[in-house]
Amino acid sequence: MSKLSPEEKEILEAFEGGKLKRVKNQRRELARHRKAAAATFAKDSRINIRLSSKDLRALQKRALAEGMPYQTLVSSVLHKFVEGQMVEQPANKRLEATRSKQRAP
Repeated sequence: MSKLSPEEKEILEAFEGGKLKRVKNQRRELARHRKAAAATFAKDSRINIRLSSKDLRALQKRALAEGMPYQTLVSSVLHKFVEGQMVEQPANKRLEATRSKQRAP
C-alpha cells in the first residue's frame, strides 16, 4: 500500500473501526457533491496574457513534469492563489529587506 497522509490514515482507521456511517440519501448527496465539484472547476471565461519567453518555457517544463498541459497548470496556480491556498514568498531575504524598507513610513 502506498504511504498515506495523516488525514488518510485517520479516515482508514475510522472506516476499519466501524465509526463511519452512511448518509441517509446517498444518491441525493452524491449528486449534490458532483454538482458542487463541477461548478468549482467550470471554466467559463478566457484570458489573454503576455509572458516572457523564459517564463513560458519554465511553465511548460514544469507542466510537463507534472503531467498536465501548461494552461491547466497556470489555471491551477491562479485558482490556488485567489483562494488563499498559495501566498507570495520573497525569492530571497535581500528582496524581503528591500520590500520592508519600501513599506516603512
